Amino acid sequence: QVQLVESGGGLVQAGGSLRLSCAASGRPFSSYSVGWFRQAPGKERAFVATIGWSGSSTAYADSVKERFSISRDNAKNTVYLQMNSLKPEDTAVYYCAAEGIPYRVGPLPQIPNGYRFWGQGIQVTVSS
Repeated sequence: QVQLVESGGGLVQAGGSLRLSCAASGRPFSSYSVGWFRQAPGKERAFVATIGWSGSSTAYADSVKERFSISRDNAKNTVYLQMNSLKPEDTAVYYCAAEGIPYRVGPLPQIPNGYRFWGQGIQVTVSS
């Protein structure tokens, strides 16, 4: 079992930056792909970014490319989401999720069903 805790959210003005952290405890987190998703009020949970177990593979939603960057520090069991040039439409609850398949080979999943373990979510609000 893996427990995930997000931190770093909050209120920021448009154009600002935030860095979200996803800290893990439990079974070897470092062997799992990890994704970030977000859910705005009245909308479905949407893919934001994902990173492979080694950190060498990443993928991003088109809406955040060139603005967001995902990274991980396996020694600290932590995955980060650096969010720059934030827009009001980035306002949502952000969730991190761990896939649960050790040392995955191949394309990284970009749908919620592709992830087994989830954090509780953290609010990000971008004011205009």
